[in-house]
Amino acid sequence: MFAVFKTGGKQYKVATDDVITVETLPGDAGSELKFNDVLMIGGDGKAPSVGAPLLAKATVFAEVMEQSRGPKIIVFKKRRRTGYRRKNGHRQNQTVLRITGISTTGVKPVARKTAAVEPAATGPWDKEQAAKTEE
Repeated sequence: MFAVFKTGGKQYKVATDDVITVETLPGDAGSELKFNDVLMIGGDGKAPSVGAPLLAKATVFAEVMEQSRGPKIIVFKKRRRTGYRRKNGHRQNQTVLRITGISTTGVKPVARKTAAVEPAATGPWDKEQAAKTEE
């Protein structure tokens, strides 16, 4: 299932577990965000639902992974034959999000639980190391 939503004046096509970078949004790492400006939802073998302009009750849920800054952009201004030169740099603030769920009803989907897998011993040195740590 995918969704197209709008934030920061831009539109993003996302699916569950996608990681995207958007304009800066409030929230610390680990906080949950909810986007109600959903333009389209599709997938699962069905025809996509398109809003006019938005879909009612549709929601995209995301988790803030980090607040960061984009690459440095050099702004260079020059007027010829006058000795006028200006050089400035700019770094845009941005937020990295992980999409946790897409809902057509506005209710957050149930999170899938993953089982913790212990690493298997691959050789005799791993068994010896495990025995030392148990002591």
